[in-house]
Order: sequence, then C-alpha cells, then structure tokens
Amino acid sequence: MAPAFAACHRPIMNQAMSGRDWAILLLLSVLWGGSFFFLAVALKELPPITIMLLRVALGALPLLAFLHLRGERLPGSVRIWGMFLILGALNNPLPFVLYAFAQLRIESGLASILNATTPLWGVLVAHLYTRDERATPARIAGVLLGFAGVAVMIGTGAKLDGEALAILMCLGATLSYAVAAVYARRFRPLGIPPLTVATGQLIGASLLLLPFSLALEQPWTMPAPSVVTWWAVIGFALICTSFAYWLYFRLLETAGATNALLVTFLIPVTAIVLGALVLDESLEPRHYAGMALIALGLAAIDGRLLRVNKAAAA
Repeated sequence: MAPAFAACHRPIMNQAMSGRDWAILLLLSVLWGGSFFFLAVALKELPPITIMLLRVALGALPLLAFLHLRGERLPGSVRIWGMFLILGALNNPLPFVLYAFAQLRIESGLASILNATTPLWGVLVAHLYTRDERATPARIAGVLLGFAGVAVMIGTGAKLDGEALAILMCLGATLSYAVAAVYARRFRPLGIPPLTVATGQLIGASLLLLPFSLALEQPWTMPAPSVVTWWAVIGFALICTSFAYWLYFRLLETAGATNALLVTFLIPVTAIVLGALVLDESLEPRHYAGMALIALGLAAIDGRLLRVNKAAAA
C-alpha cells in the first residue's frame, strides 16, 4: 500500500534520513507487507467487503483516540465530510475490495509486487491534474519500465484468465490510490493535518462499506470465524492500518514524502517471504522478472540512482 496522505504533507526535499528514520521505514515495510498476508488468511473464512469494513472501522478507533489525546477534533463542516467520503472511497473501499477479490485468484506476494505500481500511476495522474508535478523524461521512462514489468507478469497469452484478471484488478486499485493522492492535496490549503485526514477518511470509508457488506454478503448468516481469522483481522486493522499510519506520519515529519515513499520498494519483500514461509505460496520466474522491471522503473522515477551515478562520475 502506498498511502495517499503524502500529498497532504509539505515535502522535505533532498533530506538525508537518520538511523531512526531508516528503522521506521523498515518497520513500515514489514507492517504493510504483512497486510497482504493477513488478508490472505482472513479470506479463507470471511468475504472481501466485510474484511475491508472491519479493517477501516477497527482501524479508525485508535486514530480517534489519538486525536482525542492530542486535544484535536474532527471538522464539523459538511463540505469537509463530503471530501472525506470521496477520499475514503478512492483510498479504501475501491482499492481494498479490488485487492481482496484479486487475492482470491493470485498469491499475496504477487499482489504486493503489483502494489508497487502506485507511483507509476502517480506520475501520470499528477502530470495530468497538477501544475507543479509534471512528468520528466526520467519519470516517463520509469513508467514505461514499470508497466513493461506488469506485461511480463501477465505473460504472452491473449486469454484473460483468472490471474490476468486479478492483475488488472490490482492495477485498478493502484490507479485509485494515485487519484486519491492527488485529491488529498485539497486538504492542505484548508489547514487540515494528515492525521485528521486519515481518521476522517477511514470513518468515511466505513460508512461507505457498511451497506454493501450488509446487503451483498450478509456476514451474520455465515459460520463464526475461527480465532486465527479474528487475529488476522485485528492485525490487519490495528497493526497494518492504525499503527502503520501513525509511524508513517512520524516519518513524513522527519524525512519528508519523497523519502517515505521508499517503503514501496520494500513491501513486496516482506509479503513474498511471509507468503512462502507461512502460506506455502510460490511465484513464477516471470513474476520476479516483472518485479525487477518495476523496481527499475521506481528507481528511475525516484531519481536516486541517477544522482548517485552523476556524483560518482563527477
């Protein structure tokens, strides 16, 4: 997952990260990589929409408590809450449900690799809808490399089989994240802090998911989930959502948005390792080849490798 809230935060450009920042970054990669693992476990006994409802509703509670402890309140404006609902839809129900249905067909590790395409969409969406984040040749090259990696993963067959459809679902989810990132910029001029935005949009997402869960999945008619499933849901909501967002906001404050987005490079590693060790999942060579191309694309977009090469040549 690549949070949209970096766009709400004032970026800190070219700032070196401290050892503490790197520790937070690595921990975040474990937490968000683990979200794909928790989802895979929960899907064995619970339907996708209900899982996501539990994730955002339970995930909002600690953030509400944290706001209260800081003496902050959620806005009362109808307009702001309308914006929370839109951001919530783009950043939670739509991508979360797409990922949940996709992971019924593909491994959690592959889903986490595809999650890394979020910055690729971000370059395109920001170029089209912002004035200060135009695409550069290096970023365009990165986008092309990244989507070449996706094409390698899908393979050469023309048939839209279960895996190909699941990959397209994941791409739809990451596109939604990218649109949410650009939309989230609207909160900054209003003076609404990122933590307040996160809390409000999780509440908005809960309100949006609730009627669909009740009408389409009727979770009360299903057998009671096992203890393992409940632990997966709790880990999904409290560890991979509430606690991870809290860490992410701290990282934004000390290291800036550009550095914080490095977590995208690391998330697939955790997800693949957990999937292999606990769920007996395995990926094909083309999946790893695609991951390598996506990583190269992200490196080109980020520009760090290019700066390092220039510094070495100087």
